[in-house]
Amino acid sequence: MRIFVMLVLVVIFSSCVKNKNVQMMQQPDSGKSFEVVEVIQGNSYTYIKAKENMAEKWMAVSKQDVQTGTVYYYDEALPMNNFHSKEIDRTFDEIFFVNSISTTPVAQEHMKPLEGHMGKVDNRQNSSITLEKQTGEITVAQIFANRSEYAAKEIEIRGVVVKVNEQVMGKNWIHIQDGTSDNGNFDLTITSTDLPNVNDEITVKGKIILNKDFGYGYTYDVIMEDAKVVSVKPGTSPL
Repeated sequence: MRIFVMLVLVVIFSSCVKNKNVQMMQQPDSGKSFEVVEVIQGNSYTYIKAKENMAEKWMAVSKQDVQTGTVYYYDEALPMNNFHSKEIDRTFDEIFFVNSISTTPVAQEHMKPLEGHMGKVDNRQNSSITLEKQTGEITVAQIFANRSEYAAKEIEIRGVVVKVNEQVMGKNWIHIQDGTSDNGNFDLTITSTDLPNVNDEITVKGKIILNKDFGYGYTYDVIMEDAKVVSVKPGTSPL
């Protein structure tokens, strides 16, 4: 399953964050490079002060080890203006969210599929999650196996939160698992203005959308949009 959400990723915070005049544009297809001047680590993202073409700018990528003085390469970027990061409590006049960075030029990477929430979901199935479903409850596996039956329908599903990307494109991106799987699809992505914590067991209600394309390479085979968290059991499952 391919996805784009960085940032977004993009990888960022509605009620607690002010994202004004957000502008998005796709960078040229040719790979670009920058030198790392400064690194700030957040809970979900790594914020990089980068020097590119003799100019300095801020960039963000899903959290990873980034070394100052190192040259990194990237392909796509998503500019955002007046962006406030809740996790580091800082507002950026302009920041560029990138899907991935590499010490290898993009051309040599053979344009690998986008990773994280700007491409294929990199979450692994958590074998410790085994929810007992009640009669009539829908599972993650059922949604993927019978996606056409659920398309454009509002449903409820219960699962354990394994990942949250806050305020990407004005929404929180929640990943849940319930211990079921269909052909390797075990992780359901949900967009919501609600913000549960990782490890919470939640029941959400939202509309199932198929083949959602957010542009800039952000596509989902199956996604639940504009969901509401209707119940929460904090930290009930071992992750």
